[in-house]
Amino acid sequence: MQEFEVKRGHTKDLRATVTGAFRECFGVEPQPEAEKAVITFGALARLEVWPGSGGKTVVVNTVSRKDASEAEILDTNRRFRTFLEKVTDFTAKERVKRAKKAVEKE
Repeated sequence: MQEFEVKRGHTKDLRATVTGAFRECFGVEPQPEAEKAVITFGALARLEVWPGSGGKTVVVNTVSRKDASEAEILDTNRRFRTFLEKVTDFTAKERVKRAKKAVEKE
């Protein structure tokens, strides 16, 4: 489970953003489960996403399929990174910087 910071001004209607990003990046409709949006796609047996503390973060939990092919893993990983960028409005490089800062503060 990982928690990603969402760019300020991008936190409004986070649920709609997550749902739209699932449709756009994975081409599937998420299944609502309590507070979570859940999908199964490619190399992911389960991908759960829900708003984090104070609505300023998004929490992501993934469960991988062990029998996925190499091509399936690469495609799913590319789509997942694009999904995170659309939801958080941060690039992968910016997410890494922010994660490092968060660890240093602790």
